[in-house]
Amino acid sequence: MIDTPSSFAVAPDNGHDLLAETLRAVRLTGSVFLDACFTAPFGVISPKHFDAHSPMAHLRHVSIFHLIAAGECSVELANGERRTVAGGDILLIPFADQHKLWNGRTVDMPLADDIVRPGPIKGMWNINHGGGGRQTRMVCGFIESSEFLLTPVFRTLPSLLVDRAEDDQVSALIKSTVSQILALTESAAPGSELMLGRLMELLFVEVLRRYATRLPASAKGWFAALNDPVVGRALQFVHRDPARRWTVDELAREAGSSRTVLAERFHALLGQAPIEYITCWRMQLAAERIRARSGSLAAIAADVGYDSEAAFNRAFKRVTGVTPGRWRDGGLISAAAS
Repeated sequence: MIDTPSSFAVAPDNGHDLLAETLRAVRLTGSVFLDACFTAPFGVISPKHFDAHSPMAHLRHVSIFHLIAAGECSVELANGERRTVAGGDILLIPFADQHKLWNGRTVDMPLADDIVRPGPIKGMWNINHGGGGRQTRMVCGFIESSEFLLTPVFRTLPSLLVDRAEDDQVSALIKSTVSQILALTESAAPGSELMLGRLMELLFVEVLRRYATRLPASAKGWFAALNDPVVGRALQFVHRDPARRWTVDELAREAGSSRTVLAERFHALLGQAPIEYITCWRMQLAAERIRARSGSLAAIAADVGYDSEAAFNRAFKRVTGVTPGRWRDGGLISAAAS
């Protein structure tokens, strides 16, 4: 994954960028898969790209980006949420669920899969569809990660996040990244798919940064926890040294809080106890090591804070639903991605 600039979630003593490090650990993979040109009136259904109820789905995560390059349209999610968006808007749909895009009155709303055509870049498709009126152009991409269900980074995002670049430092980076994506998509130069994927990853991180900085004080979830003076500091210490033999008392001391306040803030913001969060994060780190076959299970267990392989095995199965040995099986990785 692309390295990212310093974040709001940076510890003052060592510059530890918690957001970037966390996203790096869940192994982001970005790609641009569609260059679409619609003309009003038009309507299209983007199908569900990820079924949360499919076997092993809790071991993978897919999010969809729509970059509106020109024109305007309406978007409606499966839950009924509806927005009107225009050129310059960036849409992030964290759970890749079915949604509709349209402009004008139309009774014809085909599935996107039925009107796509192969594009000039490997892995990218084209759409030219509509009634011949005003044009709406968009470029669509996806972000895939290996986040677990109980690692709450993506799970606390809204069902639809719309961002528009403004006149600030982060906006300048977002504008530049979107411009590069659009230019590379339009030029369709050989080999550009790798660069497009990296740019999509960078865009994803920066959109999340801004989302977190704009959350109200009453917000809950992982991103809100980063901004909390107690929980945010505790998360810094946990992520910096996950293998440490943490107790709630020790973590509270490091965070400059009492045990009671720390536990209450964790439950209020993350819906879980501090030790439960630590266990889930250790399993995330261990899973990537197991997937990469980076060391023996005993060595991995020790590196994430377990004295015995048996204790690690029990914790891993409790969090993921499978044993480390089964997770290491390449066949399960394919099942998780299906």
